[in-house]
Amino acid sequence: MPVFELPDSITFPPPELADDDGLLAVGGDLLPERVLTAYSNGIFPWPHDNAPLLWFSPDPRMVLRPADLRVPRRLARTIRQGRFDITLDTAFERVIRACSRVPRPGQGGTWITPEMIAAYTELHRLGYAHSAEAWRDGRLVGGTYGVSIGAMFCGESMFTLESDASKAALVTLIDQLARWDFDLFDAQIPIEHLVRYGFEAWPRKRYLDVLGEAVRKGTRRGGWVLGGD
Repeated sequence: MPVFELPDSITFPPPELADDDGLLAVGGDLLPERVLTAYSNGIFPWPHDNAPLLWFSPDPRMVLRPADLRVPRRLARTIRQGRFDITLDTAFERVIRACSRVPRPGQGGTWITPEMIAAYTELHRLGYAHSAEAWRDGRLVGGTYGVSIGAMFCGESMFTLESDASKAALVTLIDQLARWDFDLFDAQIPIEHLVRYGFEAWPRKRYLDVLGEAVRKGTRRGGWVLGGD
């Protein structure tokens, strides 16, 4: 499959034309309109060292319907005991910066460049990017962030400084999305440990069909609050 060079206009080739690794296109920028157009079509930016900006649409896609969330028993007990205080959208920039610098097992670097931080912080200001935070004794110890359009949430990254902190933030966020009748939580690429939470690897076509319906629904913009209508 060819890899497409993006024009200056805000357009993308069909995601079905991505190569076997999910790479679809190169170039472009991270302006909000382009990034939101990408997510609405099942495409996301994934910077790599020493390369122009790369855009991906992998097949299969790791997806969860929020209403199908399964919480492991030990984690559910941790959440019930109130070990962490979980909030939404109270420290977005701190979360994305922590995701960029806190080491993760098996990863030697980060794709969350300064340009990505600036772009997603702007999306947060516009009401499209959101975070979930886990606090312990007033200290931020874990969190996750992503992009929401319509009834779709696309998770981007997580960080943790204490065992189960990011997991507690993640499942609390997903539970809230279920209460808001979201159709999809998109984890983008297959990650084996997510299977225990109910995530499944969907063929790209199935994902795009459901995504198309989800993004046509009204977007819940602005600051999110747990339990909010």
